[in-house]
Amino acid sequence: MGRINDEFYSDIYITPYHEVYILDTKTEYGLMLIHPDDFDAFFKAVEGAYQGKPNYSVLYEGYFFRVERSDTMYGPIYCMRKMPKKVPDLSALGYPPSLVSYLKTLGQSSGLILLGGATGSGKTTTISSLLREYLIRYGGFAYTIEDPFEMPLDGEYKALNGSLGLCKQTQPVDDDWGASLRSALRSRPRYIMVGEIRTPEAASQCLRAATSGHLVLSTIHANNVSDAIDAIVKHAASSEMSEGLAFDLLSRGILAVIHQSLVGTGKKRPEIEFLFANPNTLLGDQTRNIIKTGKINLSTTIEMQTTRMAQGLPLFDAATRKHLK
Repeated sequence: MGRINDEFYSDIYITPYHEVYILDTKTEYGLMLIHPDDFDAFFKAVEGAYQGKPNYSVLYEGYFFRVERSDTMYGPIYCMRKMPKKVPDLSALGYPPSLVSYLKTLGQSSGLILLGGATGSGKTTTISSLLREYLIRYGGFAYTIEDPFEMPLDGEYKALNGSLGLCKQTQPVDDDWGASLRSALRSRPRYIMVGEIRTPEAASQCLRAATSGHLVLSTIHANNVSDAIDAIVKHAASSEMSEGLAFDLLSRGILAVIHQSLVGTGKKRPEIEFLFANPNTLLGDQTRNIIKTGKINLSTTIEMQTTRMAQGLPLFDAATRKHLK
């Protein structure tokens, strides 16, 4: 039937009996069985990359695969996500052009851009595309912390402004995300990308980094924008900081919270909900004020920003960066 990378798919499953399934692209959740000619070579690469951790990545013929290995009563099963060979352009993700244009401008700001969504909703692809965009537009040093690696970001970038960008992809040592973030800060990066906020210390360190002159990009499991805000605060408050301090740091550091889901069959399209805060933290902003209170009553602000974005109107006055109503 051809080689495994000749097929169009995002998810692939290998059973203990070495049966290979991918999504059938005709229904929303249905699978189909495939018989790739190079299965033995592919499976050898997948097995060879396993070092005892259930989640890891493997590079096969130029493609990264994010692997989740689970033991069943009949042997291991492998659930894998095939990542793009190249980090896609931000404009190719299916976001509205006005939203893409605004996100590009945030590369000159400091703070936190948080992507929420379910597993498999494309969060990592989006923040990787954003980071690539910032490196190409503005240059600078980027430091990523990921487990496992997913997108090929590492390397040098020739920036449009005539300077250079450099990205170094790292993994947390001994699964200590907090220590890895502290190490990242000592490297004086312009950008920090945290693959996923999983631990209390990672959440608290992300909030601190976002208020200390860095641009931080990360993802979190969430059902909507408000849920993403609640999730990072609750994570951080499970560490050494109080919930009040977590809300305060988030209110000062937040730039954007985006919730993303993928809908449709075959080539899916993103459904987006977003909330932005004024990039100029010296001026008043209702988003920051609401978050600081700890009462996440943001539906009106989200609706207002969505309407203005759809109408092609600025979210903030160009001269003062104050919220427009």
